[in-house]
Amino acid sequence: MASSSRQGPAKSRGAAEALRLEEDAARRRNWKRWGPYLSQRQWGTVREDYSKDGNAWAYFPFEHARSRAYRWGEDGIHGWCDRHQLLVFAPAFWNGSDPIVKERLFGLSGPQGNHGEDVKELYYYLDGTPTHSYMKALYKYPQREFPYAWLVSENARRSKADREFEILDTGIFDDDKYFDIFVEYAKADPDDVLIRITAVNRGRDPAPLELLPTVWYRNTWSWGDGERRPRMREARPKGSLRAVDIDLEAYGRMRLWCDGEPELLFTENESNAKRLWGVENESPYVKDGIDEYVVRGLPSVNPEKVGTRAAARYRKRILPGDSAVLRLRLNPVASPAAPFGAEFDRIFEERIAEAEDFYATVCPEALSPDAHAVQRQAYAGMLWCKQYYGYEVRRWLQGDPGQPPPPSERQHGRNAHWRHLYNADVLSMPDDWEYPWYASWDHAFHCLTLALIDPELAKQQLILLTREWYMHPNGQLPAYEWALSDVNPPVQAWAAWRVFKIDRKRRGQADRAFLVRMFHKLLLNFTWWVNRKDSAGSNIFEGGFLGLDNVGVFDRSNPPPLGGTLLQTDGTSWMGMYCLHMAAIALELAVDEPAYEDVASKFFEHFVYICSAMNGSGSRVELWDDHDGFYYDVLDFPDGRDLPMKIRSMVGLIPLFAVETLEPQVADRFPAFRRRLR
Repeated sequence: MASSSRQGPAKSRGAAEALRLEEDAARRRNWKRWGPYLSQRQWGTVREDYSKDGNAWAYFPFEHARSRAYRWGEDGIHGWCDRHQLLVFAPAFWNGSDPIVKERLFGLSGPQGNHGEDVKELYYYLDGTPTHSYMKALYKYPQREFPYAWLVSENARRSKADREFEILDTGIFDDDKYFDIFVEYAKADPDDVLIRITAVNRGRDPAPLELLPTVWYRNTWSWGDGERRPRMREARPKGSLRAVDIDLEAYGRMRLWCDGEPELLFTENESNAKRLWGVENESPYVKDGIDEYVVRGLPSVNPEKVGTRAAARYRKRILPGDSAVLRLRLNPVASPAAPFGAEFDRIFEERIAEAEDFYATVCPEALSPDAHAVQRQAYAGMLWCKQYYGYEVRRWLQGDPGQPPPPSERQHGRNAHWRHLYNADVLSMPDDWEYPWYASWDHAFHCLTLALIDPELAKQQLILLTREWYMHPNGQLPAYEWALSDVNPPVQAWAAWRVFKIDRKRRGQADRAFLVRMFHKLLLNFTWWVNRKDSAGSNIFEGGFLGLDNVGVFDRSNPPPLGGTLLQTDGTSWMGMYCLHMAAIALELAVDEPAYEDVASKFFEHFVYICSAMNGSGSRVELWDDHDGFYYDVLDFPDGRDLPMKIRSMVGLIPLFAVETLEPQVADRFPAFRRRLR
């Protein structure tokens, strides 16, 4: 927290990030065009899966990632890209011992891990501002050979009852034989990005390290739709600099400046068909060409210094406790010709100071320094987990003109009923390795945290999932890519209501236009719930899995194995909560438009019916167990038998969430609603 002696400077500096947010929201300057929107993992995802059996982990495993061009996105370690992920930057490393260059984080697929998918690396998000004017992250890279095979085999040997075998258990970090690699970004301008990579030797001996900051185009040209293949080539600046010229049609010509005199390596972002499938390559320069050149010395990079993927090769030998610092800069070719020097370090210092003062206005003053640091780093994690997410289901189902058609089973399999879904946006992800895809209810929770530092982003994210290219025509919201038709708890009304109030408190004005947009789209979603998940019309709801990973008697994603219908305490409670928050939003909107008062009454009435049904009044099924003092799911059979599922889990506590405070002054403002309530 800034001290009182710094309030003057802090206020002006803190205003710098606030001004950038304002300029971006008003579309005066595109401060969020570039950011940490690169996933840490693209392999093993549904959108990259073109298999017959839908086994995404097996179809595109980690072993393929360095050699196989992705269809829908890219990945890397602490990377950077534009919001459409046309151009990507990420650092890569080689310690001289590993069998491959470290380009992406390693982890176990779902079937490999004894507890499911699990990243096996050490990395940390340290800092970040909402416009990504400053970002900082840390990756810990071992100096010994990375134990890829051991991590796989030992976790395969262990049962679900055993704990996971982690990277620290291998001893690879013993004696501090590792590098701390800090990756920082600072923006001098919306399209002028400064990059600083600092590698620190934490061991007791000198150690070699190759640093390979890499820039490439997402492959948009190999799929048979006539997309032009862009090019990048070596530039020839004066002095002791190297540079890559980038032909980026969307943003104009750009250049990646590399301080010092690294060797520039070029190849193509194309699959190595020979390594993957035993088919000859059309060109000797393929996606893993730089890896093969660095690790094995093969002639696999283009001597013409041209391609769609390029890396600057810095070879270092770092003494114990010492560090190596790389400076790079990505900006338009027309920018000033001196990319480094005193200005470079000054911009970093300014952005770091502005970040300090921005968070001094965000974090509560009562927090201890430790708590302040925890909260700020948590915000950094949220910002680093914003990712470009591309997934066009119709194209994914049909296949690409230039590729073999997908198996016919796909037309009736996963996500076949979501042909309208077209995602090509920057979204907040649950996690950028284990869950590099949005989940609709996780996403709603994220928006509450994001609203504290960037209310416009939070509102935009909530609106996005209700747009017609996300929401199904029948009103359902997409759950997650593994099964878009799964049902997540309907928490969007709660999130919209909370974000509206956070935004009003922070800015001093109410964005009712946002609330109206959300309310009308959520009316469609509420109707979908009532029509699809209350099959008996009894105000007791089903829902299925609902995103809760608690252990049940059977998989709630599928019909009960003994037949019947599972009447769910959690699904019903979420709908009670949905009613309350829709009523609260309607009353807020009724301040300006009286017609909403009737709608508020309707939602409160529905809440009362749900409460009554859950407790057995007017319904033959009762979810409340008076003896146990707990709510249980009930398996309802067609012959009239009911079987309570007496499992004491989170499901039975969710009725506690259905709470909303109605202040007396609000009720007094709407006498018709008050009468109806009574």
